[in-house]
Amino acid sequence: MAKLILWLMLIVSWLSLFFINKHSLKRFMPVAILASLLITMILEIGYVYNWWTIVERILPWEHFITYPLTYGAFLAGTIWIFHFTFDKSFWVYILTNAVIDALYAFGILNVLIFFGVYRLDRMNNFGIFMLIFPLAFVIYAYQKWQEGVLIKPNEKNRELEIDFKKLLHKKEKVR
Repeated sequence: MAKLILWLMLIVSWLSLFFINKHSLKRFMPVAILASLLITMILEIGYVYNWWTIVERILPWEHFITYPLTYGAFLAGTIWIFHFTFDKSFWVYILTNAVIDALYAFGILNVLIFFGVYRLDRMNNFGIFMLIFPLAFVIYAYQKWQEGVLIKPNEKNRELEIDFKKLLHKKEKVR
């Protein structure tokens, strides 16, 4: 049953991304990858300090990380949270993250423990919440920075793109 849950967590998370618009997917994928990388680092630290044990895995090399959770549900969940909250307000984003992180730490994690996916050794549910919730601030700051770096599409950019296409079209006619 545990392997089925892990496979479903991975597959359903990635399939859910087919229902998000392409713009949001491209816009929020970098922050989701950063968030997954940060979770990977936390999981590695937790492995070294025996905060928890991964009991069930779907890949043989999953010693300190559960890929379906980190690169499935967490990655896709980050994209969805940013999609629905980032343009509203910082407080809506933070409150949403607090609720989702609490739901994971005090609910979903207990289900995963019950089905034998994890075992908490030197960490409790509140400690898990305190590890993952501060990441919301870090990745929000990263996304704000990223928004300033990326070129926003506007009329001037579209005109340049059209001119570039016309230039390519003229070259083809010359040949």
